[in-house]
Amino acid sequence: MTAKGMTVRKTPGKPTIAIVGAGSLATFLAEALDAAGFTISEIVSRNSPQSHRRARALAGKVGAQAITASTAALDATLLWFCVPDREIRGVARTFADHLIARVLVHQKEIAHFALHSSGALLSRELEPLRKAGVAVASVHPLMTFVAGAKPSVSGVPFAIEGDAAATRVARRIVRDLGGKSFSLQSSRKAAYHAWATLTSPLLLAFLVTLEEAARAAGLQPKDARRMSLPIVRQTLANYSRLGSARSFSGPLIRGDAETVAKHLKVLKKHPGVREVYVALARAALRGLPVKNRVELARLLRG
Repeated sequence: MTAKGMTVRKTPGKPTIAIVGAGSLATFLAEALDAAGFTISEIVSRNSPQSHRRARALAGKVGAQAITASTAALDATLLWFCVPDREIRGVARTFADHLIARVLVHQKEIAHFALHSSGALLSRELEPLRKAGVAVASVHPLMTFVAGAKPSVSGVPFAIEGDAAATRVARRIVRDLGGKSFSLQSSRKAAYHAWATLTSPLLLAFLVTLEEAARAAGLQPKDARRMSLPIVRQTLANYSRLGSARSFSGPLIRGDAETVAKHLKVLKKHPGVREVYVALARAALRGLPVKNRVELARLLRG
């Protein structure tokens, strides 16, 4: 069953999948995979009451079994790890031991593929499983996952890196989800994640700074959010349609050093906001069409 209660025909030939984790990302992936016709066999959680509750709720939505690592059947074709970065290698080691035991004791097949969805870490975090004969890859969706939000899968880019066999399977899964996969060199993973962090977490840090600046103008945060959203939305729409340079407006594109000087003076009473303002203004001087560049650069050094 899907999250909306509609029966979905499971497609023969698609890998069965066990999801390791029951947080926001695991929930997003499990529901999206279920809706795309994949069989989710197990939701594997930590051995704690809170994790059990989340796993049971998620398993109920996608027709899976909610279990812990020690009781998992691990009979899925593919294991998908959605756990915190610091836990991936340790959990992979535990699963590798269990899979090897299945072969030695029960003479059963092990999973063929294992994926993790860390944006910062490489597929080699799953090395214990690779040594056990499992093809591994990292598959990171460039999307934000928070409780209370259900982002669309359609068009979401997924960065993929790892073993050839696992990356082929991952690309097919992403395609079936409606996403867009792209290959990522292992040497570029940290830079990729820095970019990804700028797209949402640090964008929110900017928006918090925006609220602080609005407070200096006498507005409450909730009013700042409400009043800022029309221009923020239009800026994003312009950026999407016109690109960055043609979407740029305000005192910097005009070279209005006098106005920028007034901003910097009033923001001395709000050093945190001033620091962000100066950093972003300097970024504008580097990458956007700014007039009176020399005078503005002098002001921003002060």
